Amino acid sequence: MPDTRPTPGRLLLRPAPAGMTTESPRPPVIAESGDPFAALRVLRLVARVERGRPVRLDDIVSSLNAAETDWLFDRAVVMDALVRLQAAWLTDYRTTTGIVLEDGPYGPTVAIEDSPRVDPWIVRRVERELDACREALAAFSRLDRLGDA
Repeated sequence: MPDTRPTPGRLLLRPAPAGMTTESPRPPVIAESGDPFAALRVLRLVARVERGRPVRLDDIVSSLNAAETDWLFDRAVVMDALVRLQAAWLTDYRTTTGIVLEDGPYGPTVAIEDSPRVDPWIVRRVERELDACREALAAFSRLDRLGDA
């Protein structure tokens, strides 16, 4: 006769019923300032923005919202990520010409220097944000779980 008593750590799963979906929709995410997951998405798009001319911040926000359909970005979150990027540039290169944030006739703009040093630098910034995301996920995985006593 099989042992039917519950045993800690023993969960036997059978195959899913026929027709069971494997789809797992994700809830929407509202981007927040200072969140590495939001900053990562902003910087990956900014890395592809045309160099050497002002680009409207609202165009970047619209592009992010179109590309990241499960996220919602607003101007403040994108501006905060760009201000942090500008501060990092100033710290690394001691110049204000690399990332220029200004008010233009159609709202805030960002202009990124058109030089060979920009791409590798932005790639490193994206990698830092990715590392911060990984650290946040690792910290989350170590948290006590709800209902654990």
